[in-house]
Amino acid sequence: MRVGVEGCGRFGVPQCPLNGDYVAPPHKPLLVLLALGRLSETGSSRLPWAEAEEPLADLVAAFGPPSRTARAQAAAYPFTRLRSDGVWLLDVDVPMDNVGPLREQPVSGRLEPGLEAALSSDPVLLARAARLLVEAEFPPTLAPDVFTAVGLDPDVVLGSVRVAAAVTSEQRTRSRAWALDVLAAWDRQCAFCGYDGQLGVAPVGLEAAHVRWFTHGGPDDLDNGLALCALHHRLLDRGALGLTADGRVRVSEAYTARSEAGRHVYDLHDAELRPRPGTPLPAAVHVAWHGREVFKRAAPAA
Repeated sequence: MRVGVEGCGRFGVPQCPLNGDYVAPPHKPLLVLLALGRLSETGSSRLPWAEAEEPLADLVAAFGPPSRTARAQAAAYPFTRLRSDGVWLLDVDVPMDNVGPLREQPVSGRLEPGLEAALSSDPVLLARAARLLVEAEFPPTLAPDVFTAVGLDPDVVLGSVRVAAAVTSEQRTRSRAWALDVLAAWDRQCAFCGYDGQLGVAPVGLEAAHVRWFTHGGPDDLDNGLALCALHHRLLDRGALGLTADGRVRVSEAYTARSEAGRHVYDLHDAELRPRPGTPLPAAVHVAWHGREVFKRAAPAA
């Protein structure tokens, strides 16, 4: 088994095509990242189900697509199914997907011994593996949140040696001009709140946001982009904010705030996007993807 950074791959998660076909949710990578966090902290990736159930369910709820699956069940899927990818072992042979057997007897999982040994002996390799997984699954705005949630220091991981990925004919490269084009198309102001701060002649705290994430097949097209302030970009990528088919902002019912500053986000609900003349609104296909895969809905009543 290859245990270098290249061998880490995406742990069985298929590369997202450009045609909108199904892409597996990031449940397995989130479990691997949780194991990497445990390995970094304790020197062992061993995760008893009793200790993994809640944090893994939290990760799936926070960073996975919207789902009505019960929390424990959502955590049991990757905990039992990652075995089929050859990087995860359970010390008890339990059925796939079932929560009951995981709770009835002590069951622990851990990374494959050769992989664990290689990662444990090389902190830079561990950081690179974690970074590759996150970069393959999430937009850059979410990387620090994901690393923190799994117990890895974002400054250490993001400050590690940049992963050198060979570009093949099957890999996509980002357009360098796209971000500038998006900012110009939206008059260099946040499409949600109108923030337009500059430092000298350059915008500051203003970013080009993909509606459909680039890592999940989102194209570098104007109808897949919004100029957003850093705060609203992060809230869009976390699913606290979303869009309607007719070009309005929606605020997730799962979002809550107590302070006046936090409650200002509520005021964005149903606000109409007003791009400059000639700028297209986000395409319906990208808005639908975001609503299906990212936007957080209120948890169903117990």
